[in-house]
Amino acid sequence: MLPRSGDVLHVTRTASVQFLRPIMFRVIRVHDWPTYDGWVWLDGYELNASGDAVNRRSIYVQAAGLRQLRSAPATRQHTVRPRRPVSRTPVRVG
Repeated sequence: MLPRSGDVLHVTRTASVQFLRPIMFRVIRVHDWPTYDGWVWLDGYELNASGDAVNRRSIYVQAAGLRQLRSAPATRQHTVRPRRPVSRTPVRVG
């Protein structure tokens, strides 16, 4: 599973040995930096028990070890509205 921006993840020792104490993590972005196969760099916020951001972090983890708690909201399609014609009237000067 490759996370996306906005996902909330449960990061444990299965993702990386540095997480002896599991954390909740909200993803800001997934870097496209070259890494070992199956590993990713993530930027985001560590969350407390109530879901508030407490610390901004960059973490290096195995994507297969991540567990998704909440997915990012679905992206909305941009709606393009047709333009209304502008009524042009002469302006009196003087």
